[in-house]
Amino acid sequence: MKKTSKWLVLMIAIIMVASVVLAGCGGGTSTDGEKKDQTAGEQPAKEQVLRLNAKTEPPSLDPATTTDSTSGDILRELMEGLVRLDENSQVKQGSGMAESWEISEDGLKYTFHLKDAKWSNGDPVTAHDFEFAWKRVLNPETASDYAYQLYYLKNGEAYNAGKAKAEDVGVKALDDKTLEVTLEAPTPFFLQLTAFYTLFPVNQKVVEANKDWAAEAATYVSNGPFKLTKWEHDSEVVIEKNENYWNKDKVNLSKISWVMINDDNTEYQLFQNNELDIAQPPTELTKELIDKGEATSKPILGNYMFVFNVEKEPFTNKYVRQAFAAAIDRESLINNVTQGGQIPAYAFVPPGASPDMGVDFREKNGDFVKKPAEAKALLEKGMQELGLKTFPKVTLSYNTNDGNKKIAEAVQAMWKQNLGVDVELTNQEWKVYLKTLSAGDYQIGRYGWLADYMDPMTFMDMWVTDGGNNDTNWSNARYDELIKQAKSTGDQQVRLAAFQEAEQILMDEMPIIPVYFYTRVFMQHDNVKNVVRHADGSSDFTWVTIE
Repeated sequence: MKKTSKWLVLMIAIIMVASVVLAGCGGGTSTDGEKKDQTAGEQPAKEQVLRLNAKTEPPSLDPATTTDSTSGDILRELMEGLVRLDENSQVKQGSGMAESWEISEDGLKYTFHLKDAKWSNGDPVTAHDFEFAWKRVLNPETASDYAYQLYYLKNGEAYNAGKAKAEDVGVKALDDKTLEVTLEAPTPFFLQLTAFYTLFPVNQKVVEANKDWAAEAATYVSNGPFKLTKWEHDSEVVIEKNENYWNKDKVNLSKISWVMINDDNTEYQLFQNNELDIAQPPTELTKELIDKGEATSKPILGNYMFVFNVEKEPFTNKYVRQAFAAAIDRESLINNVTQGGQIPAYAFVPPGASPDMGVDFREKNGDFVKKPAEAKALLEKGMQELGLKTFPKVTLSYNTNDGNKKIAEAVQAMWKQNLGVDVELTNQEWKVYLKTLSAGDYQIGRYGWLADYMDPMTFMDMWVTDGGNNDTNWSNARYDELIKQAKSTGDQQVRLAAFQEAEQILMDEMPIIPVYFYTRVFMQHDNVKNVVRHADGSSDFTWVTIE
């Protein structure tokens, strides 16, 4: 996903920090996360309104350019792909725009049959909209950071690189209701990937008529459970039930609103005053609220990390990078600052990211990051290679958020204590910060990443040379070769071996500092039922009922 999910980066409901993780979200004291079917026509008597906090302005609600979890959580309610994941994060036929599909014996061709569905403006949703949307993402003129999510298509990467034509790409509408997809190689997680927002359709007629269609509520057209009715920038987003949605009778909410309050204590007060239905606790109250049962902590597939711009000294040297990674006392940080049950990260891929491989990848590949006692020697080796007598002051950047600030201050103190270096802190609003990272205008930056699907590839292909979400400027030919190898086969043993070696290279070169694996920490009022929270950190509010 998703910066929390770069954009990750990038917004997720990690405890306090909800920092938005690159590739965000969820809610409460009630741990009820099961989807319960509602009888058609059985609508609650009172208006059903869900009130949430996005913390910050969503950078983009266009599927082709969305890369962060703040935008992604809203977009998942507005748009719908070929499939929609169920309450167990599994693919189920008929759950999305596709009524059914067939897969060829060699795993290279998928034929999707679309159900009768409409856009919010009344236009029919067609296979042509999917073909147009996917090729639009791949079109180099779109400059989509997530174009690589469609490199699995035949000639997808070649088209994005200007080496093939649009008509050569392996997606074709055979008629209004039939979409044929041809892949470069068997891709075990492809069906799951079709639920990700980069692969959502867009209304071709609307997009071609107005390039800024996704910038304002008045021009936004969607095919999902809700439609965009208000977008007061930097203040509030409101979506309302889409009367044209094919499954509208199962949608109980009449409205969802997101305010944009980036202060944890204010958010907590709004929740206490019953002005928000789901919220994240302030950092300093996280442990207390979890212990009292007023907040819930659940592991999700994501990383809180720092990234280096490897083209800016002194972080051109891998031993310097290794030293900064080693000097962070992760257990102390979690026990004394975040306090949300996070797992210390001594490698990159989180536990639980390899459900189809027969082994847990994290357990299989082990730990790599050195401990604080080894940090000083690594720094001295790096300084010697760089010819430095004294270490220069460096800057750590982060997106504005109370939790991020507390973590940055704690890490700043650890680097001073364990390395003897001075680190300056600087922060920016989320949308601006993402641009700063993308431009490479930083030395060390806070980063977060949530899984886009359940496979190690969603983490590993981030760091290929010139990757859309690779803001480190790091490049390694062998790493690129291994990721390409893992993408060229459906053989899980071959993929596993490639991922293992690739992660070893990544952790030796250390263009990133894994800090901890995320948990989602949230508070939720007891009358809010049926929130679906996926293992990748995303939330689905489609089936929520307010009692």
